[in-house]
Amino acid sequence: MKSRNLVLIVVLAFILILGGCGCNGYNRMINLDENVKNKWNNVQSDYQRRADLIPNLVSTVKGAANFEQTTLTQVIEARAKATSMNINAENLTPEKIQQFQQAQSQLGGALSRLLVVAEQYPQLQATQSFRDLQAQLEGTENRIKVSRNDFNSAVQEYNSVVRRFPNNLFAGMFGFTVKEGFKAEAGSERAPKVDFQK
Repeated sequence: MKSRNLVLIVVLAFILILGGCGCNGYNRMINLDENVKNKWNNVQSDYQRRADLIPNLVSTVKGAANFEQTTLTQVIEARAKATSMNINAENLTPEKIQQFQQAQSQLGGALSRLLVVAEQYPQLQATQSFRDLQAQLEGTENRIKVSRNDFNSAVQEYNSVVRRFPNNLFAGMFGFTVKEGFKAEAGSERAPKVDFQK
């Protein structure tokens, strides 16, 4: 009878310890998941800030005589595509993050081309509003970089907890899956060519 009670006590103690670890791990995964969502929202907010600045920049640039209309059209179209992508923080699949990153990359490329072409217009470069918008865009690009880095750090911390034993047992039961962060764009390992002789 005593050995039966001892076995029952050991089993109950094991269940309590396992349940305590499970609750603690579950709550930690919830906190980290919420942190990832918050960091993702910050990334989207910074990209939205960039998208909000673009119409002002385009309006300022349109004032320059003989400005290249195709460049403006590319920026406007890329902005429309980038702002139409709304990825929910609840469903951050690698495919959706890649689509979002690709749309933002296209917008960044179009914006860079616009600024390069704008360099050829001294009267545009001399306007205070254009310089202010350039400075704001530069600051926004820095914010985007910081937000993306913060998001990747949050994803790394979340993934390491979700994949670690015994949390991985509870993660699978409660639907916590590994998340994808931002990756470098294809071709970014090569330095861009700069040719000042053109």
